[in-house]
Amino acid sequence: MSGNEMKYIQEAFDSNWVVPLGPNVNGFEEDLEQWVGQDKKVVALSSGTAAIHLAMVYLGIGRGDEVLCQSFTFSASANPIVYQGATPVFVDSEKDTWNMDPQLLEEAIEDRIRKTGRKPKAIVPVYLYGMPGKIDEIMAIANRYEIPVIEDAAEAFGSKYGGRMTGTFGKFGIMSFNGNKMITTSGGGALICENEEVKKKIMFYATQSREPVPYYLHKEIGYNYRMSNICAGIGRGQMTIAAEHVRHHKHVCDLYVELFKDVPGIKVHTNPSEKSDANYWLNTITIDPQLTGTNPDVVREHLAACDIESRPLWKPMHTQPVFKDAPAYVNGVSEALFGIGLCLPSGPWVTDDDVARIVREIKSCIRR
Repeated sequence: MSGNEMKYIQEAFDSNWVVPLGPNVNGFEEDLEQWVGQDKKVVALSSGTAAIHLAMVYLGIGRGDEVLCQSFTFSASANPIVYQGATPVFVDSEKDTWNMDPQLLEEAIEDRIRKTGRKPKAIVPVYLYGMPGKIDEIMAIANRYEIPVIEDAAEAFGSKYGGRMTGTFGKFGIMSFNGNKMITTSGGGALICENEEVKKKIMFYATQSREPVPYYLHKEIGYNYRMSNICAGIGRGQMTIAAEHVRHHKHVCDLYVELFKDVPGIKVHTNPSEKSDANYWLNTITIDPQLTGTNPDVVREHLAACDIESRPLWKPMHTQPVFKDAPAYVNGVSEALFGIGLCLPSGPWVTDDDVARIVREIKSCIRR
């Protein structure tokens, strides 16, 4: 927390604006619009998942449609596709960024057209752990086939590609402010929209699609997805330290790189090109069992015994039981990474001494 959050929360209580909508919501949206730039508009919502869902609703995705989704991600990227009665079609990753493979994406599009006679209705690339994907290539393919892109930048708040904020390249961009993200509103998210007209339609859907008449009139299905004025107050306080948080995560990454540089078999995942400018929301490593004599499970259990939390990488969606019947275009990259990867502590309270201790304990596993 920045220490500024309570000021905005107190204003909400003093003015009795403790419900969804209100001055903090408007202020937070303005802060976010300045943050992302590109003349984009932002709608503050109850979660990042709600943001993905409303993007699907706006695009008219429904039963019988297919949506191309990155496989190497959290289930929230794919679940809204199913909410709409559509079918997720999973696309595997490339080795450089760990995100959606453009070549495989185009192969999937062509194959779905051959098999179904129709184009997929949308593409959902994800910027895993804050690392931008190969956005130029993905957008070029999407534009060639005229398929809208919904950028899942939930983990990439503050990440840039070619100097431009992620989430501003596609038709829509997704933000998440869950408790573990770069900034938090306790629970919440936002949808980046291309203009004011689209923003107004998204706000309409997010407030139960209530028609602008004196009584309650509904011509379309709506959702209760707006962010509360209290949560938005937290977000406004968090925005005062957003840039500081991003700098800290990058600093932690630099420390991991320096301390692991002479350790054979351990590689810190870093920007693969000059265009990529990751926020390093989570710093991740890969552990080569042959060179280190250990594996991520052993390391994770040892760290846990030392009161240090670490986590495996995301288990790919095409391997999840709930999506066992979904089409998938795979190359083995995400499954291989799942077997050798580990997420390390990266947050604002992780100190230089903490990083040194974490690396020291990982090295002790290798020595054993």
